Amino acid sequence: MLFPFLRVKTMDIPTLRTLVPVHGVPLSIEIAENWEAVEHFQAQPDDLVISTYPKSGTTWASEIIDMIYSGGDHERCRRDTIYNRVPYLEFRIPGLPSGIEQLNATPSPRLVKTHLPIQLMPESFWEKNAKVIYFARNAKDVAVSYYFFHKIVTALPDPGPWDTFLDYYMKGDVGYGSWHEHVKGWWEKRHDYNILYLFYEDMKEDPKREIRKMLHFLEKEMSDDILEKIIYHTTFDVMKTNEMVNYKTIPNDVLDQTISPFMRKGIAGDWKNHFTVAQNEKFDEDYKWKMSGTDLHFRTEI
Repeated sequence: MLFPFLRVKTMDIPTLRTLVPVHGVPLSIEIAENWEAVEHFQAQPDDLVISTYPKSGTTWASEIIDMIYSGGDHERCRRDTIYNRVPYLEFRIPGLPSGIEQLNATPSPRLVKTHLPIQLMPESFWEKNAKVIYFARNAKDVAVSYYFFHKIVTALPDPGPWDTFLDYYMKGDVGYGSWHEHVKGWWEKRHDYNILYLFYEDMKEDPKREIRKMLHFLEKEMSDDILEKIIYHTTFDVMKTNEMVNYKTIPNDVLDQTISPFMRKGIAGDWKNHFTVAQNEKFDEDYKWKMSGTDLHFRTEI
């Protein structure tokens, strides 16, 4: 069933663009108003959570994992759109089923998407020892991708010009807050819970190696032939033409892909086409300060 996004036309766009703090993290007003339901969500032991900061390769990771769960059957993965196959836990927009409602109607084993920082995750995931695959991407490419995403999603705040958005992003004054705190939070707890921490850049460099890490974590075995099939069907060029993945099923008045495609470039290092020398120097100085004291390191190109 295609998600009934046409009903979003009735929503109050200016209201949806409002961000409010939830335990200090800026989230959309709809998520904030539904917070009690998110906080008390009941996980199941066989849930698999796909967690990311926004624009860190969430759809890519989701499609790979759904293909793993489907035994490499790409036709089965075309049974529905990615946002129905992997419901978005905290999602809520008036007139649409919430992510929680979708998940409660989804049979086990469930794939669960979230952008929540680790401190906001429902406790039931840890109580049930559910598995989490965290997918992290370097801060500069995330900034660029998040900027273009704001330009095409009508329910997100207007990003303004690039330099203005970059300042907001560096301060953490965007949806889901600070990238630095998000990636560090999950990294620091990766040994406390059932978490596999992966990097976008590593996946671009050697998808076979990284998917094998997923398979080991998920305690699944797969032949090389099926693994190669998954790699092919989850390449950027193939996914970009797949309407079950590329969000082309959503109308332009909700997600305006005439401005920029949802699947824009899918590379590591595109930030160099957008950062000025001065912006890069300022960003690096800020990054060094905010990431001091951690052994978490990112590559900004491959």
